[in-house]
Amino acid sequence: MKCPFCGFEDTKVIDSRPSEDKKRRRRECTNCSKRFTTYEVIEKPLLMVFKKDGTYEPFDRNKLITGILSAIKKRPISLDDVTSVVDNIENTYANELKSQATTIEIGNMVLSALKKLDHVAYVRFASVYKDFSDVESFINIISELEVK
Repeated sequence: MKCPFCGFEDTKVIDSRPSEDKKRRRRECTNCSKRFTTYEVIEKPLLMVFKKDGTYEPFDRNKLITGILSAIKKRPISLDDVTSVVDNIENTYANELKSQATTIEIGNMVLSALKKLDHVAYVRFASVYKDFSDVESFINIISELEVK
């Protein structure tokens, strides 16, 4: 890290603390002893989603949150729970250094999380995600919940 005052390349960290989605670091130049603040942000790789129609689009966490919110409407699930589900999905791909995902993989991850959180929300999300077209599909997914 270069000192913004004298350009010297050696600085030491005096204080470090989280600030929103960043790391705030207070630094001191070992040459001129002046202090300055830096912010570090974790750069996640761009995740591209392969859709059922054969196209790719960038992962949009807001789109996923909106889909989950419609499934949990009037259910006892907090917004923190929803953002945690989406964070876990993003982090899974980032930790595996994957830059591509399919809508099927993401949908299954959401279904798995909703199954643990709330069965009604799980059935609602599954009905849209799996494109239920008849009552039999609902009966199958509900009976699957009763077995486990």
